[in-house]
Amino acid sequence: MARAWFGTDGIRGTANERLSADLALRVGRAAALRIGGAPTILIGRDTRRSGPMLEDALAAGIAAAGGRAVRLGVVPTPAVAWAVREHSADGGIVVSASHNPFPDNGIKLFGPDGHKLLDAAEEEVEALLDHAGPGPTGADVGWSEAAPGAGEAYAQWVAGRAGVDLRGLRVVVDCANGAAVGVAPALFAALGADAELIACAPDGANINVDCGSTHLDHVATAVRAAGADLGIAFDGDADRVLFCTGAGDPVDGDHVLAILARDLLARGALPGNRVVVTSMANLGAHRALAELGCVVEVTDVGDRYVLEAMLRDGAALGGEQSGHVIALDHQTTGDGPLTAVLVLAALARSGQSLAEATALVEKYPQRLISVRADRTGLGDAAAVHAAVREAEAELGDEGRVVLRASGTESLVRVMVEARDAAVCERIAVDLATLVERELPVTG
Repeated sequence: MARAWFGTDGIRGTANERLSADLALRVGRAAALRIGGAPTILIGRDTRRSGPMLEDALAAGIAAAGGRAVRLGVVPTPAVAWAVREHSADGGIVVSASHNPFPDNGIKLFGPDGHKLLDAAEEEVEALLDHAGPGPTGADVGWSEAAPGAGEAYAQWVAGRAGVDLRGLRVVVDCANGAAVGVAPALFAALGADAELIACAPDGANINVDCGSTHLDHVATAVRAAGADLGIAFDGDADRVLFCTGAGDPVDGDHVLAILARDLLARGALPGNRVVVTSMANLGAHRALAELGCVVEVTDVGDRYVLEAMLRDGAALGGEQSGHVIALDHQTTGDGPLTAVLVLAALARSGQSLAEATALVEKYPQRLISVRADRTGLGDAAAVHAAVREAEAELGDEGRVVLRASGTESLVRVMVEARDAAVCERIAVDLATLVERELPVTG
């Protein structure tokens, strides 16, 4: 069936416009009706001003269908996935637009296993959005309740994954004025690390603004000023994390996967030596993983595709260059705080600094340009695809081109890699200019 609301990562849009309180109420009711009975559904959110409005509407919808809505408050997306499993709930809902700008918000649904719902399940929810049947009455009416302390409980669980002593480590942690603020203080206190927390004062409108994983210069500046060992930067809902070295140099998901793969290999804990990456992974990462002895599997961009391949092939490690890493032995979804802890533990076991460990991956020059464009027309843009073929012929084995439509915004992403940085820049700019001309945004 055609999907009117759900995209590649739940429902996302401008809060109180496309993503209205009315829609949220209908989603909450539909999610509960799909499960049936009197389901317990946990709700977490980030710090956007629209979050409580949508949270309340979702809770009302769940209660109207006879369910029990448990409001966890401001917690990371992975905290909801963990709490669903920990408390044997029937499902979970996250209110967040992740790394998107403040005016946006989103709704993501999780099943009782802590995994995001598959397409077919989301379609079942959509089919129930306009359910007009009578609701329960009397003692069968559902209810909503708050569950304080969920963030701290999740933080303690994450800290327990370290397995090594991190006392004496100096880090700067950028919480993006987002969901990480609900767990970072407790997490790093439990780890014993000397942590300076920045972008940890949300006001409802400053989430992701000049901070977090989309603005690494913010944490890099703070790391250099503090003389810290490294920096950690979460995105708005803390399902992603990026790093910087003590010198402020950026460290992305490609580096993280190589560092974690090496650590797992050394401990005999990487099943089949398999690592799952997306088409955006740098060629340098492919070569580094191969040199470590890993079998590298490539999927389309999107954590759901990474997870699908991991579950199918028994992989324990996968992720994206953007910092969305899935450590399936521990968690069912991308988890920024967990990834941060696993990286810190891997560094401690190796005896290396983050800067030394990143030398595992010798990056090819890469240029990524996000072009505001009509993403729906990309498949039929003959001139664009012809230009891509010409670029690929020029690059041969010394580079590549990845062109894809964003799953959540009116953007087409142009990514080019080449051994020669000047060639990389030229091809990327030429292709981006062509995309902008051939696929103008209307309306």
